[in-house]
Amino acid sequence: MIKTIVCGVSGRMGSRIVDLIRSSDKLSLLGGVEAPGSFAVGTHIGDAPVVDDLKKLIERGEVVIDFTSPKVTSENLKIALAEKKPLVIGTTGLEDDIRRQVEAAAKTIPVCLSPNMSIGVNVMFKLIAEAARLLGKGYDVEVIEAHHRLKKDAPSGTAMKIAEVLLSALGRTKKDLRTHREGMIGERKPEEIGIQTIRGGDIVGDHTVIFAGAGERLEITHQATNRDNFARGAILAAEWLVGKKPGLYDMQDVLGLK
Repeated sequence: MIKTIVCGVSGRMGSRIVDLIRSSDKLSLLGGVEAPGSFAVGTHIGDAPVVDDLKKLIERGEVVIDFTSPKVTSENLKIALAEKKPLVIGTTGLEDDIRRQVEAAAKTIPVCLSPNMSIGVNVMFKLIAEAARLLGKGYDVEVIEAHHRLKKDAPSGTAMKIAEVLLSALGRTKKDLRTHREGMIGERKPEEIGIQTIRGGDIVGDHTVIFAGAGERLEITHQATNRDNFARGAILAAEWLVGKKPGLYDMQDVLGLK
């Protein structure tokens, strides 16, 4: 059994990951980490303690799963690097400086970084890349994402990954992304890729890519109805990452889609 540490253990994602680990025949829960002052700190999940600092557990762990916040992820990355432990990062909204930290750390430890660990979403990345290449310049491309009212970052990490996939497939750059439209903006430029954000209620996560041509429209949509698909992906990534060489991996690597 792979001794696993979950950071952000009482969050929406962390709690589901813990539940699935406890029923896993490959992973065991060594412990959880929460912010100092959290109600969870000092409690136990079965025999696994919840602590306020990853340093208190990491020496005995074999892999760390992090679903926290960008600032906390940055600190946990440093701890995992110092102890040379594999790290799965599901935190979204990472700024460029933290991404550079991740890339540097991945020269020493294996890191799996993915804005969305759902198997279905990662298959979607593959499909939209192929659709973009086949449809070429004759179709306008738009991305629509919808999440619950408590989500802090926008557009979602998954929407930005979708945009990255589309830009690569179409040979465009970030200057072609359009995340805001208001007022007399003029006609849509052919090279634009629009990203529209919806926030409301308890929407787990919906992502749609629209290829709009003359007289027809192709839409590719993924809808998450609960968080278990993300949690299962994170667990699969943790299993896969243990024993890998240092490097920066994502769910496309884990699923063999590259």
